[in-house]
Amino acid sequence: MNDHLKHKKTLELLSVVIPARDEEACIRSTVEHLNLELRLHKVEHEIIVVDDGSTDRTWEVLRELGQRLPQLKPVKNTGLNGFGRAIIHGLDHIAGDAVVVMMADESDDCRDVVRYWRELNKGFDCVFGSRFIKGGAVIDYPWLKLIINRFANTFLRMLFRIKLNDTTNAFKAYRREVIDGCRPLISPHFNLTVELPLKAIVRGFTWSVIPITWRNRRTGEPKLKIKEMGSRYLFICLYIWLEKYLSRGDYMRVTPGHVDDDPGNLSEKSKRAESITNPDGDSLKTDSSFQSQ
Repeated sequence: MNDHLKHKKTLELLSVVIPARDEEACIRSTVEHLNLELRLHKVEHEIIVVDDGSTDRTWEVLRELGQRLPQLKPVKNTGLNGFGRAIIHGLDHIAGDAVVVMMADESDDCRDVVRYWRELNKGFDCVFGSRFIKGGAVIDYPWLKLIINRFANTFLRMLFRIKLNDTTNAFKAYRREVIDGCRPLISPHFNLTVELPLKAIVRGFTWSVIPITWRNRRTGEPKLKIKEMGSRYLFICLYIWLEKYLSRGDYMRVTPGHVDDDPGNLSEKSKRAESITNPDGDSLKTDSSFQSQ
């Protein structure tokens, strides 16, 4: 194992951030199932659900749940609404040394949250889930959305020269220092789902990929409006692409005790290669010291 991974501290508290807007039909079961799964596996945790301007009973349901689940910490986003803004608001309230971003509609499998936690404790800075590698699965995925998803992720793989094939999925895990190292976060909408992982990769944090399962929501309405998001996704991708190739490493993570007298070398370091796939082919692991060619 890479020395950087060996010397990472053991994590103590997991924060799960869940943005929610008009999710009264499913937020109760999402929180209860997640809390039960984490307790069964003895993962110390807090669940931060951000009510992002709901007009239904989402907030009332959260308040009722909070009275009997001490791990639940509901907060309201009282500023401008938006998926990205809600997540950023939740990240501002975390107490844990690691965080998982998860959807409110039970499309993400809470068992994968436990797997994320275990993978982070191997020393990785980030763990990304993929529904499209061996062991991953999608259930009842709308065919048009699937086609657009695969096109968009292929575009990102080519643009950033990475092997991650599910960048656009929000369901990912990070150590707290990654979140701090990626600030300021500027995406107000669903484009935050690509801003966080791409910044983490470009700035040199270590990462691993594991297979995950996704199931289409069974209640409520989807919040992602593809027609409204295309230009926003493109903007944030180009913004981070420019950072990767023109910033001369100004935003790269700093390894404790390391001093580089030539910042210009960092842009070359960020090009070193990246991907290691285990012998079973079911997990892709990447370290920033092996950045892609």
